[in-house]
Amino acid sequence: MRITKEMLLNIAQDTVEKLVRENPSIIAAYLHGSILREDPLLGGTTDIDLVFIYAGGNRRREITRLTDEVTLDIEYHPQSLYRPPRTLRSDPWLGNTIYDCQSIHDPDHFIDFVQASVRGLFGTPENVIERAEPLLTEARQTWLRYHNQIPESGPELVAEYLHALECIANAVACLNGPPLTERRFLLEFPARAEAMGNPGLHVGLLGLLGTVNISKNEIAAWLPGWEAAYKAVGGMPEVPPHLHPNRKAYHLRAYQAMLESENPETAVWPLLRTWTRAARHLPAASNPVKAWTDACDQINLLNDHFAQKVHGLDAYLDTVEEFFENWKQARGLV
Repeated sequence: MRITKEMLLNIAQDTVEKLVRENPSIIAAYLHGSILREDPLLGGTTDIDLVFIYAGGNRRREITRLTDEVTLDIEYHPQSLYRPPRTLRSDPWLGNTIYDCQSIHDPDHFIDFVQASVRGLFGTPENVIERAEPLLTEARQTWLRYHNQIPESGPELVAEYLHALECIANAVACLNGPPLTERRFLLEFPARAEAMGNPGLHVGLLGLLGTVNISKNEIAAWLPGWEAAYKAVGGMPEVPPHLHPNRKAYHLRAYQAMLESENPETAVWPLLRTWTRAARHLPAASNPVKAWTDACDQINLLNDHFAQKVHGLDAYLDTVEEFFENWKQARGLV
């Protein structure tokens, strides 16, 4: 089946019209994410990210399979999340989402008002640094927790370490745009770092992740273990949205496409992130977690090697923190 942006937008519109008819508490709805790109596909797959704003109650996120290539990802947000709207300018995720989103149902102009409030002064240095700097602070706090005592190795430890790397990279990315999404994380970070005049940050990030000396074939050998873990979590009563069975092709085909590209190491980030999330929900002695452990050992993320990663994280943070200080000084913020 040929997937076009027009087809995806039509599906989104039909979905919104159906749900609005069924639920009068829905105030507004908007699109965000890859569907707004000129080419929303990666590895021939994409998802349609929809947010419904409603009054009252709690609603669960919905992941619906449309085809193997396309999933529908619906989130429900209470109206209170957007008040007062001007404060969203300092939120790196929701602020950027609202700035770029496309309204698809807004009879009372709620989204129009919120978006106008967010876009006002959004790009001033003061608001840019308010979005970016807390991410850097969060990464430094992770380093501090591990500086004196490193806890037992395992999925929880690796998940926190990867989150710290995500925070640092997105702190840099937020200086010149929105934060990076998971699938395109290593695909887009080099350009964002180069745009800030510091392309060496990408090489440093790869070093901290452990991908510098790993081959395409070694990464590809991880896929059966990843699939086993993903399948095991998918059979649980409460499946995390990011690991929903309907999203398997969305993940796997993107990894395969990256592995066949000129930069196969770009697959490591999303593959390892989802695999680590899955491993956190599975018994430590299970075969999928053992396979995950072997992969982490290959890139020195566990046991005695982790102390070296913490040391490297400190040095990398020093570099980025100095870069931030220079950025602020150049704009009169210090």
